[in-house]
Formats: sequence, C-alpha cells, structure tokens
Amino acid sequence: MARIMARGAQDGNMGGMTIGLTAVLNFGNDPVWKQKIADEVFSGKKKLCLAITEAFAGSDVAGLRTTATKTPDGKHYIVNGTKKWITNGTFCDYFVTGVKTDKGLSVLLIERGEGVETKPIKTSYSPTAGTAYITFDNVKVPVENLLGRENKGIEVILSNFNHERWVMICASISASRKIVEECLKWANQRLVFGKRLIDQPVIRLKLAKMISLVEANQAWLETITYQMCHMPYKQQARHLAGPIALLKQSATRAAHEVADESVQIWGGRGITQTGMGKYIEMFNRTYKFDAILGGAEEVLADLGVRQAMRDFPKAML
Repeated sequence: MARIMARGAQDGNMGGMTIGLTAVLNFGNDPVWKQKIADEVFSGKKKLCLAITEAFAGSDVAGLRTTATKTPDGKHYIVNGTKKWITNGTFCDYFVTGVKTDKGLSVLLIERGEGVETKPIKTSYSPTAGTAYITFDNVKVPVENLLGRENKGIEVILSNFNHERWVMICASISASRKIVEECLKWANQRLVFGKRLIDQPVIRLKLAKMISLVEANQAWLETITYQMCHMPYKQQARHLAGPIALLKQSATRAAHEVADESVQIWGGRGITQTGMGKYIEMFNRTYKFDAILGGAEEVLADLGVRQAMRDFPKAML
C-alpha cells in the first residue's frame, strides 16, 4: 500500500490504529483488557482511532472542551463534546479520546454505542481516509476504560505524540522518496528540445536538491528510530519530543520542496490525476496533511528549540 501511494486508503485502513493503539498498549491499566483490544484491532474485527483534536484545540491540548463527569457511584464517566478531523473516525469502533475531568485532562477508550455519532468530513484527499466529526452525547464509559491516571492525561497525550509524529515522519519521507524515484525515471525518458530532461543541468540541480533533502531526513530518522528502540518509554517522552518535532518539521518542509520541484519536472502531467503523473499529482495535493496533522510546523519548530534550550548546559549560556 505504501508503494502505490494510496494515502487516503492507508489512513482509513490503519492510520488511527497506528497512532492510537499505542496509547492503549502503553497506558491501559488492565493487561487482560489491553490484550483483548489489541487482538480485536490487529485481527481487523474492530477499528480504532485517536480522537484528541477539536475545533478549537489542536496542538494546544489544554484547550480541550469535551468533558467526562463521573457518575455518583463512581463506576462510569459521562462524556459530552465533539472531536474534529479525526483520521478514520468514520469507520471506527473504538475512540482513544482526550477529555476534561474535574482536575485536569484524562484519556478514555470509548466504544461506539449509544450517544456516539460520526459524520464524514470532506478534505482535499480521499474520502477513504474516513476523516470524521465525532459527537459524544451523554456517552456512558466504564472507569476501567481510563488510560493512564485520572487528571494526568496530559502525560498520555504528550508521550503518544512522539509515536504519532514518528509515524508521520516515516510516511512523509517514504512518499518523498517515491516521488524522487518517479522523477528520475521520467527525466531519463522525457525528450525536450531533442535531449532527455536528465541531460539538462537545471533538471539535475532540482533532482540533486530533492535527493539531498530526502537522504538527510532519512539518516536523521534512522538515528531517532535507534534511540526510540533503545530507550525506556518514559525516557523517550522526556528526551525525544524536541528532536522528533524538529525532524517532522524538516521532513514536511522537504516534502514541500519535493512536491514543488516534481511538478516542474513533470509539467502538465504533474497536475493530472490520471496517467503517468498520477503519483506526482496526488503527492502535490496531499503532502501538506503531514505539515498540519500531529502538530503544525511552526508549533513543532518552537517545541524543538524550547527543549534544546531546556537541556542546554547552563554553564555555557
């Protein structure tokens, strides 16, 4: 699926699971319950999504307005509110949901049922992504569905951001690499003024820039991936948020350059949804999603610099 660049279908099929199931596995309080959810999701019997973003709360998770109030017997939460731009939410059975509780934020796994309504949102890529507007109307959720600690949900959300952004970085770099490959093949066969495109210095310069950006980000990604695989989860959350944020910003900036230059190389075919340039057209139409979802470039750049300053040796300042 990655090779055919079916971005919407990829997100609709497993995008929510990839960024949401990690919160269940890392913060679920009952091992048996966690395993049940994982088995249902991995088998394809159930779908799961991450439902944090709201109309007025994106990277600023402190602004969440969806509420969860405990029942008098303390056995359930009553959830009310809305979520917006939730990837594959249209098709989901489980929603990993950020909510406001009495003394802070919490994260609940909400199962589709009475009071849960999803509506598709039309975006500039495919409806197969299942991007959704979700309404929770007096939804009853067992307290056992709490992920992490009550009122400490910010720990769950921010820790999970690292994994979410890492996944998006992988997708962005992979797609950029595919576009460079298509451009190399096209430049080798397309004849202009009696010469192949690849024989034109200006085209080689464009390709050199594209290749350099992709390979630099790939090398950085491999370094961060190694660190993630060899650090305890809490240590990752403490030390890698800044580097991952900066890499995502770098990868999506690179994707912007790759999209722009690839269309120039392909010409009219690069803005046509069918034919040889279809991958170029789709990338140019969808690459921007990674620059917004999971944190806008400006927010992530600021986060990276703030963490760098926090960890900078004070004696050297």
